[in-house]
Amino acid sequence: MTPDRVLVVNAGSSSLKLSVLGSADQILASLDLDPWHGEGPTAEMAAFVAGLNGVGAVGHRVVHGGSRFRGPVLIDDDVLAGIASLTDLAPLHQPRALAGIHATAALLPGVPAVACFDTAFHADLPETAATYALPEEWRRRFGLRRYGFHGLSHSYAARRAAEVAGLSAERRRVVTCHLGAGASLAAVSSGRSLDTTMGFTPLEGLVMATRSGSVDPGMLVWLLNDGRLSVAQLADGLEGSSGLAGLAALPGGSGDMRDVRAAADRGDHNARMAIGVYLHRLRGEIAAMAAAMNGLDALVFTGGIGEHDPALRAAAATGLAFLGVAIDDDSNGAALGDTDISAPGSAVHTVVITAREDIEIADQTRAVLRKGTAT
Repeated sequence: MTPDRVLVVNAGSSSLKLSVLGSADQILASLDLDPWHGEGPTAEMAAFVAGLNGVGAVGHRVVHGGSRFRGPVLIDDDVLAGIASLTDLAPLHQPRALAGIHATAALLPGVPAVACFDTAFHADLPETAATYALPEEWRRRFGLRRYGFHGLSHSYAARRAAEVAGLSAERRRVVTCHLGAGASLAAVSSGRSLDTTMGFTPLEGLVMATRSGSVDPGMLVWLLNDGRLSVAQLADGLEGSSGLAGLAALPGGSGDMRDVRAAADRGDHNARMAIGVYLHRLRGEIAAMAAAMNGLDALVFTGGIGEHDPALRAAAATGLAFLGVAIDDDSNGAALGDTDISAPGSAVHTVVITAREDIEIADQTRAVLRKGTAT
């Protein structure tokens, strides 16, 4: 039997979000723990679960599925071991996902749980998009490939945007822009990921809040040579003090786009440059995603920045007019929730979509349980 009520568990590197979705994907209850350090089950979690009046299944977001997990799976001891084995690929996130799984299992014994992987949406990338131009022996020995991330968000946003824009089945070439503290794009053609900006790790691709995005690998080798930087210094810098934070160099080191934009509005040169670099990379990567599909039918903005920064959307669209992108200024400025902000007659639909990974996780969880019941 397909469960009507699904508890969705989204364990981040420093937070835990719980939400219960009903049969129509409405949120019936929610709890955000921030900070959350992987402990549990906490008293807050126990009280929350006790007040739910029962759930039929639990769906967990897991950042990395590696090459093994190419779709959602029912969690058992073997799956738990597989998730743990991928910790070196996502050291901040895999342990927290496991902690969330164990905590909710303790509170809901006997309730089936499903792992939904952020990498799975990109598991079937075309070989040409997934393969690095590295020695074959390295690729085989270490499993080096482009995995991609934010797949749960990209999958939902592309599907929902097609509904909002009324795209026909023949016009489903969608570039989804998941823009938050972490950011990535995906080229989604008729529901299939054909390319994405993140790669073996979530560092590749766009400029992000504190992550560098793509940089010259030769420069990194140079920095490691002759003791200029240690491996730990390089890793910490690329992950935690680069991106908007490194470019804007604000007091306190903030990489929050809201802080950077406020500083830019005050005339801060570094902040203005930071936004300019961010936009330069964003426009170029959107064009690259469109090229992977031989065209573009819809451009989608989602995530914290994508949903709430109309100035960024307008600036990005201005640089993409050659692709047929044009937005309506009034619609863009007033956009709340799922909204088509395209200019009348524009060749490409531009759509703002509220990020709803929870819906994607609940849908995948129900699908796994339906399949299990059928067999």
